[in-house]
Amino acid sequence: MGDFFGSRLLRWLTLPYRVGGKRGTRIINVASRPFYQMADRILGSKFLQDIAEFFLNFQSMYDGFVTRAQAVERLLHDKRTTFAVVTTLEAAPLHEAERFCVTLVERDFHLGALVLNKTLPDSLRDPDGAVAATSCIDDAGPLADELLGTGEPALADRDRTARVLRTVGESYQNFSVVAMREAELRAELARVPDVVARIPTFSGDISDLDGLDEIGRYLFSFNGPDE
Repeated sequence: MGDFFGSRLLRWLTLPYRVGGKRGTRIINVASRPFYQMADRILGSKFLQDIAEFFLNFQSMYDGFVTRAQAVERLLHDKRTTFAVVTTLEAAPLHEAERFCVTLVERDFHLGALVLNKTLPDSLRDPDGAVAATSCIDDAGPLADELLGTGEPALADRDRTARVLRTVGESYQNFSVVAMREAELRAELARVPDVVARIPTFSGDISDLDGLDEIGRYLFSFNGPDE
């Protein structure tokens, strides 16, 4: 903001509305009339007048504004100040978070933590789970027969039970692929911040203190308990 209000471009744009008298008119007519005519067509003279009026009103506050801006800048760069970036691992928000992290580092701000929200549990990458999922898909019929042998009324339909087993196995495999990709992304992202914390995908919305306490349990354990 300080750079903007002190910029030469802004001063030049508002020159016709700040400078009066013959000398100012002569400068504008001789040196820059074509530019201001074009600016009026694109932006509108009313817009430039409003900018000039705001700029002139701001002049009396400029020094104090810059002083406060510099104080804020020093605070943000203080070694006791750190930043935490919160994102999900979906493509669009993750891209924005990565760009924000890079910008913080380039501007010499301290990136203390990256919080990954709505992540999948590491148990989805368990080799035993992958074996069980494959069995549910490939051996759905025999498994259904075994379940039917338990005498459970809800499992009385063999074909329906087999379809459910295949669906469960395929769902596990799909989630497992996503969990593997998340693990790769976490490894890549962990190179910049001091801490990478994970918040799992909860079954419901967080809307009370118990829910916040649950988030805190994961957040402050950094990696979060596996589920």
